[in-house]
Amino acid sequence: MKEVPVPPLPANGTQTEESQRHMTPDSTRKRLEDGNDRFIKSKLVERDLLSQVTSTQGGQYPYAVVLSCIDSRVPVETIFDQGIGDIFSARVAGNVVSPDIVGSIEYGCKVAGSKLVVVLGHTGCGAVKTAIQDANAISPLQLGSIRSLLDGIKPSVHAVQEPEKRSERTYENKEFFNAVVYKNVALTIDNLKNDSPILKDMEEKGEIKILGAVYSVSDGKVTFL
Repeated sequence: MKEVPVPPLPANGTQTEESQRHMTPDSTRKRLEDGNDRFIKSKLVERDLLSQVTSTQGGQYPYAVVLSCIDSRVPVETIFDQGIGDIFSARVAGNVVSPDIVGSIEYGCKVAGSKLVVVLGHTGCGAVKTAIQDANAISPLQLGSIRSLLDGIKPSVHAVQEPEKRSERTYENKEFFNAVVYKNVALTIDNLKNDSPILKDMEEKGEIKILGAVYSVSDGKVTFL
């Protein structure tokens, strides 16, 4: 992958309308990759967050939207080393889409000008683990409103073909578990594009990109797919 230039932020480090305008989908990805690299090397940028609160009180110009799981081990701004006003963060167990999530992402891109959508899964996802358990259960687990989340994740369980033996299609099988995590990211992207003609059209015009990524809860690294 060739080097992608990343426009510098203003002197105070806070995103502005002008700096957002100069970002592209590729430079946005690079900024997030660079931020994660700093995170795993413990070289985070020093920020005056209260100053950023003041700087953003009149408006916001984030350059990315990240759809991630609610898992407490995946604090999105932290793992990408981003400040206040840099990214929109949409969080829901299992990083699945719903009408409200789709609308929120459309707002971030179409109205607020973000250049990149990242669907971020993570290893050891509890929601994916429960969906695997539910797929193997004789009868559906009685989990109330969690049911709609599981119904959004279970297609990913069934889409992973190997192994075929039911006894090996469990979360204890780490290879299978990880495969479902990655498949869930891919299917969420498909669902996002199918459910949003706005985002699909923006991507086809090159205004945004929609990418998948997986965060490792063991070492902090984000792998873009």
